[in-house]
Amino acid sequence: MSRPILVFDSGIGGLSVLSEIRKLLPDNDYCYLFDNARLPYGELAEDVLVEGCVALVKAAASKIDAALVVIACNTASTLVLPALRAVLSIPVVGVVPAIKPAAAQTQTGHIGLLATPGTVRRSYTHELVERFASHCKVHMFGSSELVAMAEQKMAGIELDMQRMQDILQPIRDSHIDALVLGCTHFPLLGAELQLILGEKVALIDSGEAIANRVVHLIANEGISDRTQPGSLQTGEAQIKMRAWYTTPSILPGLMLSLERYGFTQVSRFSA
Repeated sequence: MSRPILVFDSGIGGLSVLSEIRKLLPDNDYCYLFDNARLPYGELAEDVLVEGCVALVKAAASKIDAALVVIACNTASTLVLPALRAVLSIPVVGVVPAIKPAAAQTQTGHIGLLATPGTVRRSYTHELVERFASHCKVHMFGSSELVAMAEQKMAGIELDMQRMQDILQPIRDSHIDALVLGCTHFPLLGAELQLILGEKVALIDSGEAIANRVVHLIANEGISDRTQPGSLQTGEAQIKMRAWYTTPSILPGLMLSLERYGFTQVSRFSA
């Protein structure tokens, strides 16, 4: 029996990463846990964020006997990975803004980073820029509103394109030729971003790199099929695609989107 891969995010942004993993591992079982009760993570105190993430992910991983955990959230990845790895015996993969490939791809030497304000401020992000893009001019743009727009899109709510254009105007004025999508929500707005920014701006995210890392770990550590006897709780037989949320309920439009995505069970998470 294949042990599921647990993918975690504060909202539905991690689906952009899960999509890339499923391309490479289409036959695997998946569980997607999104902590929408505390969205957006960028506005939480760091200790509150870490404590909540560790408790949720540890409980979910134990409940399904996960083979591997993917923290598909840039904000969480910069803070919770050490604490999670200290309490889990399975691999934990985080997300890193794709500064390095953007710096390698640019023709003008001007690249952008679009992320949440928290990710833009965090020293970890600036260290990535210094390490991989010191030869480039890196323009940083922070937006929590675009996170909300991605959530709205997945819930079937019509987007305010004029407002999105206003948010993105500073990026249009910066004359970059590569834009790092430093929040996993933003690839879900890829079509809208490309329409507003134009084809001369390449949108770069880390989904494919994360998927390759997951495949490497699954193949080289032989962890997918090592089910531990008695590890699944009663009634927790594995299914192909399961999604858990942390609010009391979700909007019907989001439920429909998750079902269309392929999830056969969508429910509130309980430890």
